[in-house]
Amino acid sequence: MSRVALVTGGNRGIGLAIARSLTDAGHRVAVTYRSAAPDDERLLAVPCDVTDAASVDRAFTQIEEALGPVEILVSNAGITKDGLLLRMSEDDFTSVLDANLTAGFRVAKRATKSMMRARWGRIVFISSVVGLGGQAGQANYAASKAGLVGLGRSLAKEFATRNITVNIVAPGPVQTDMIDALSDDQKTAMLDSVPLKRFADPAEIAAAVTFLAGDDAGYITGVVLAVDGGLAMG
Repeated sequence: MSRVALVTGGNRGIGLAIARSLTDAGHRVAVTYRSAAPDDERLLAVPCDVTDAASVDRAFTQIEEALGPVEILVSNAGITKDGLLLRMSEDDFTSVLDANLTAGFRVAKRATKSMMRARWGRIVFISSVVGLGGQAGQANYAASKAGLVGLGRSLAKEFATRNITVNIVAPGPVQTDMIDALSDDQKTAMLDSVPLKRFADPAEIAAAVTFLAGDDAGYITGVVLAVDGGLAMG
């Protein structure tokens, strides 16, 4: 069945791969962006600052008018401001939590209004393997991604009786622009910790999300799915 889907931060990288996968699955897909809209005419691109509740509301209103109420929400937008704790400013910490964690709260709160009326919904939070195991120099990012696990599982319990599932996908290292910018030594060190000895393709993350967003995943909720080449095993 074709549904209305929203992917926040869906203009590039993992978010764009998820948006395209959902489109290929037959859904009508909107994406939010801040700097540049994606080059894909199949997607409804909507400007949105997920750290601003009013901007989130405007984006949802625009999507509802163009496509209908959001039935599938993928909360993917996020930022990084890496640094060791003693050098990390309070703004570096709180701004990452706001963009990665509180923004997830904002978009989920807005989306569940129509999902509750329809008694159907799918929410997927994009966390990270860093949120499960931590990472030196990423205390803010790890805390925000770990927080999505608690948020997602709480909402899974809160909305289960309304047939709304809430799950969390935790990617490992993915072949994106961020990985491309690393040195060969950094890439080698990262791959040494991954049992499968390769980076994920964004499409592999997207496939997991698309499954959780579909009808066949209706009995799966509150799950943390690590798509990480075995990295979360330790």
